[in-house]
Amino acid sequence: MSKVYSVKTVQKMPISLEQAWEFFSNPSNLKEITPSKLGFKIISKHHGEKMYAGQIIEYIVKPILGIPLYWMTEITQIVDKQYFIDEQRFGPYSLWHHQHHFKSIEGGVEMTDIVHYKLPFWMLGDLAHWLFVKKQVQKIFEFRFIATEKRLGIWPE
Repeated sequence: MSKVYSVKTVQKMPISLEQAWEFFSNPSNLKEITPSKLGFKIISKHHGEKMYAGQIIEYIVKPILGIPLYWMTEITQIVDKQYFIDEQRFGPYSLWHHQHHFKSIEGGVEMTDIVHYKLPFWMLGDLAHWLFVKKQVQKIFEFRFIATEKRLGIWPE
């Protein structure tokens, strides 16, 4: 059986909780914080502009050699201006559970992402994780961090 992997990132932003929530809870903004080489495209016809529990969002992604893959996620939980969780229903992973947490801090907002994921194909999935998936997931979140800073501001040191 393949392993469950996890990634946690924390980012501080010099904006209000309301501004952060408005940006990250709008599915249309996902493309802006996703590397263009992934060929990310929302294909849902009725995904809406604001998230809600039970919402289905469909995408096309090209994570390996430009080969398009179908990915469907569901927003399973949402507490306004605190957190939301998306889970893969169909797509490249055996498990994808992504928590997005937001909290007000002095001078802005802190966002914490926690992702648990598992690859298909047992030991082959673990080998793929070691060879390239781990690095790819890390690069996606590094890109997201920088894109968020460009769009919403850099936290003063």
